[in-house]
Amino acid sequence: MIHPSELILNPDGSIYHLALKPEQVASKIIVAGDPQRIATISAKFDSIECKVKNREFITHTGSYKGQRVTALATGIGTDNIDIVLNELDALVNCNLQERTVKEELTSLEIVRIGTCGSIQESVPADEVVVSTHAIGLDGLMNFYEFEMDAEEQEMFEAFKSQTSWNDRFNQPYLVKGSSALIAKVGKGFHPGVTMTANGFYAPQGRRLRLLPRHQSVNDDLRKFDFKGNKIVNYEMETSALYGLSGLMGHEACTVCAVVANRYANSFSKDYKPVMNKLIDTVLERLTA
Repeated sequence: MIHPSELILNPDGSIYHLALKPEQVASKIIVAGDPQRIATISAKFDSIECKVKNREFITHTGSYKGQRVTALATGIGTDNIDIVLNELDALVNCNLQERTVKEELTSLEIVRIGTCGSIQESVPADEVVVSTHAIGLDGLMNFYEFEMDAEEQEMFEAFKSQTSWNDRFNQPYLVKGSSALIAKVGKGFHPGVTMTANGFYAPQGRRLRLLPRHQSVNDDLRKFDFKGNKIVNYEMETSALYGLSGLMGHEACTVCAVVANRYANSFSKDYKPVMNKLIDTVLERLTA
């Protein structure tokens, strides 16, 4: 039995942070950091079964072309992804009343629709990146029984040697996404390795009044090349999404609209049309 202090439920039987019950979650899930984006996604549903809000976690579940889809706001950062993935998995793979793990497990398809900053000249603002791999600067997966496979380890060693990664930073890790879901959702987008940063400013090489410790970080990352795999963009959630999904047996893919190009020091004048088209594309491909 999973103790009440580990699997925490609200008085109504819903899971602690998400405030969801098992019947309110579909097997196809779109996650977004921005809570306002959930209403944009669910407005495209044919019908909506439920809307649930607790803290920054907003969930809309409904139907799109005959298939159930859940849209869920995670908020920013891998710490929130840790909450969302564990609670989603518990909703489908644990018996909440008995506090036991089910014998037959459910695999979810989870697509993150986000925004990002590109570091490559060839990927301008208002384009879309699909993350083949993610390098986590957050350190989250180091707290789990997680080990990189041979391919991930080889790419990770190349990353450390090519970028002269500073030992004072968190111990990073590298993890790949679901090749099947990436092929299904990411066709026609810019593929690349994503840096999942644990902050928006210095961890992504930005400076306002404070100087980053690694002031040439973007130049170093831009030069990385492992068998044609290049680091393309920054965002703040994918490494945890890919790492936890892989351990739990779920399929995960991240697609991000580029709102800033760090090479050209430019920012999108209006990325909302790109985001709207991306949502349409993801819904069509996820339910195909």
